[in-house]
Amino acid sequence: MTAARWTALHVRLDQTLQKRSLLPHQARVLVAVSGGQDSLCLMRLLLDLKPKWQWQLAVVHCNHRWRADAAANAEYVEQLAHAWQVPYFSETAAEPVPCEAAARAWRYQVMASCAVAQGYSRVVTGHTASDRAETLLYNLLRGSGADGLQALSWQRPLTDGVQLVRPLLNVSRAETAEFCRAAHLNIWHDSTNQDWSYARNRIRQELLPYLQAHFNPQVEKSLAQTAELLQADVAYLEAAAVELWQQAVEEQPLLRLNRRVLQSAPLALQRRVMRQFLQKTLPTAPTFEHIEKMVTLITAPNRSQTDPFPGSVIARVEGDWVHLCPLPNRDASTSSTTFSI
Repeated sequence: MTAARWTALHVRLDQTLQKRSLLPHQARVLVAVSGGQDSLCLMRLLLDLKPKWQWQLAVVHCNHRWRADAAANAEYVEQLAHAWQVPYFSETAAEPVPCEAAARAWRYQVMASCAVAQGYSRVVTGHTASDRAETLLYNLLRGSGADGLQALSWQRPLTDGVQLVRPLLNVSRAETAEFCRAAHLNIWHDSTNQDWSYARNRIRQELLPYLQAHFNPQVEKSLAQTAELLQADVAYLEAAAVELWQQAVEEQPLLRLNRRVLQSAPLALQRRVMRQFLQKTLPTAPTFEHIEKMVTLITAPNRSQTDPFPGSVIARVEGDWVHLCPLPNRDASTSSTTFSI
């Protein structure tokens, strides 16, 4: 790669990769390319850095069948992959994916399966600092805790042997647009980005511009920095919660936890252990209200029990222990003295 091709963004990405150990030398890297500005910017940067890092790059594209031009979009990305002289893999949804959450889950499933089948150890996406800011706002409005607010981490396991990597989390969407313009990259414009029925689009096009105009011109950067700070906090709390779980929980013969151990723990760790406890049993993700009911049992009188959780189970105190059990029938539940929470 010649020096003339380097830009400030090349230097920043190269330094980020070294500092955070995101993409090892000679790694087999599968890059998610939609044809939009962020993924094109990412792919061009990786191609330019490839001689230094000696990666084996490939492109994966997911067709959700949301738009009339979806097939043409996929064909365009395939043409780019051929021009870049890298392998191209694609998947088309059997039916149009119904919502954002389902689309995201389907994309990650496709990318994980492709990586495993083709022998790639890293899947890379073009998420930016702007995406990070939008995700924080989106999850804040939904009532998420610190875990949701710090979502979009630099890397996380995608499946066994495959890491999901987001190396552009310190790059704004404005910067990827300018890079594409300067590099003469032809962006495929996704019409669904203009559909305000999607909450994220309203955040991007209405809420963030309002916050920039009336509160903080650098609000995207500030929110992305907040997410970065929260990520370190969450990592620490999760490690402490794992240690507390090992002290408080017995998993055999039946799952139960020792509330005496939990009584001296900080509330933040009590909540995390209770969430993990419920996640192992309930058919759906536990809510804030579910977790708070469990925390109340830590100091509740003996034989206290909660209202029913999803899956027709209740949590009950028996001496030093809290455990989940099937919802008793009405006759049995009224024949004994209990304290419902």
